[in-house]
Amino acid sequence: MTQAEIKLCSLLLQEHFGEIVEKIGTHLIKTGSQPLRVIANDTGMSLDQVKKALCVLIQHNLVTYQLQKRGFVEYEAPCSRVLRILRYPRYIYTAKTLYSDMGELIVEELLLNGKMTMSAVVRKVADRLTETMEDGKTMDYGEVSNTFVRLADTHFIQRCPMAPETTETSDAPPPPAPTLAVNEKDMYVVPNLNLIGKGKRSRSFDDEDNGEHKAKRQKQDADSKEPPPDDGIYWQANIDRFHQHFRDQAIVSAVANRMDQTSSEIVRTMLRMSEITTSSNAPYTQPLSSNEIFRSLPTGYNIVKQILDQYLTLLADDPLEFVGKSGDSGGGMYVINLHKALATLATATLESIVQERFGSRCARIFRLLLRKKHLEQKQVEDFAMIPAKEAKDMLYKMLSENFVSLQEIPKTPDHAPSRTFYLYTVNTLSSARMLLHRCYKSVANLIERRQYETKENKRLLEKSQRVEAILASMQATGAEEVQLQEIEEMITAPERQQLENLKRNVNKIDASENQVDETIFVLESYIESTVKKL
Repeated sequence: MTQAEIKLCSLLLQEHFGEIVEKIGTHLIKTGSQPLRVIANDTGMSLDQVKKALCVLIQHNLVTYQLQKRGFVEYEAPCSRVLRILRYPRYIYTAKTLYSDMGELIVEELLLNGKMTMSAVVRKVADRLTETMEDGKTMDYGEVSNTFVRLADTHFIQRCPMAPETTETSDAPPPPAPTLAVNEKDMYVVPNLNLIGKGKRSRSFDDEDNGEHKAKRQKQDADSKEPPPDDGIYWQANIDRFHQHFRDQAIVSAVANRMDQTSSEIVRTMLRMSEITTSSNAPYTQPLSSNEIFRSLPTGYNIVKQILDQYLTLLADDPLEFVGKSGDSGGGMYVINLHKALATLATATLESIVQERFGSRCARIFRLLLRKKHLEQKQVEDFAMIPAKEAKDMLYKMLSENFVSLQEIPKTPDHAPSRTFYLYTVNTLSSARMLLHRCYKSVANLIERRQYETKENKRLLEKSQRVEAILASMQATGAEEVQLQEIEEMITAPERQQLENLKRNVNKIDASENQVDETIFVLESYIESTVKKL
């Protein structure tokens, strides 16, 4: 774990949970697993504060706990899980793309709250959707439940591990910490709930003060004290499944860029057929026959079986080796080499960065080294057709930035320079790790810049929010146009220009964060896949 990762985790925790939680979370990331009293002692915080902070982190799946043999509980904060906070907007946007506004709000609620029961999610989402609908229209619980079931069926959400049920008659003292477990068969099984009702709008302040409404609300609160039918069955977003979807989208996009749209649609179909049956960290998808792929192609894709076979043969013979042939039964069995695909995507990312930083000639040398593996300086000059002085400068520049490494092969045991081969090579794994470290630094810098921009314009932002609140309340009471205009003029033209500049800068920073995170995802996936293979 690097300092850049720790700093980024600290910034993310502070931005989303505040200073106390950030202090506890960063301490656990730095020190590893620790018991409660040691955490309180090292951070100088009270036990109560530490307990509350740990509760928040456990609720959001950012801290895990383990019962040690001696009987005490140790808490640990995996750095990789905290870094996933950076990807929350992508998870929510993916849910919106696949399952419209309902899917977006379901995933958003689960990410914001960490864990929730299905009944609580459905009610909250229905209420939020009702708020945005026209007067007189409401969102039915049944529609939200159906979307929830679809998300569970495609494994985008999953059940949280539960504590085993204990009999009340047992005399044994309860363990210091419950052992959570989940049956894999039940992980995506949605409880059979008969949720009847519709979303409610939040009442206005006048209604809140009304005594009749207050009495009704108290009665509803008394009725709602009964536990819901799915009490104890909590759900969370399945981060690995979202990552699998991002990986599949990147592979499809790469195939489309290299070949054509039909090839990418065939690969998309193969990935869709195996998305549930193949684990997120598998090196290959499950073998699929040509006949199965033909039957599963989207309706409207009018290609005959013979052309499909030609496309599959073309994909299998491609030097990138995204698709491989694993047998001849069923018209030919085909798999997608996920590890090879991730390695190709990571290599393409490295090539792109070398070209942007050092120019097209350096990129030519870099690609040459990737293809030939090991080359001497003279060979690089000859193959790349670049003058000796320039080639030497470029190689040393990339060597100093750790994009290229130098390997010594001595002819004699004394390692004399005159009797030693000096070969340039590219170690893709170490280059990817170095680049990932820089990406973490970049994101941390972007977050700090956004915080600085917001802090510098804090007074103006507060004034703008006050004016907007006054305008909204006046519009609700039916104020005249002249009055509204007077309120709007409270913000002067220079201030309005300053607000627009701030908004534009913050949007640019947010977009940059998302773009860097896409690079982080490709590099992380490649490193994880390569390390598992080794």
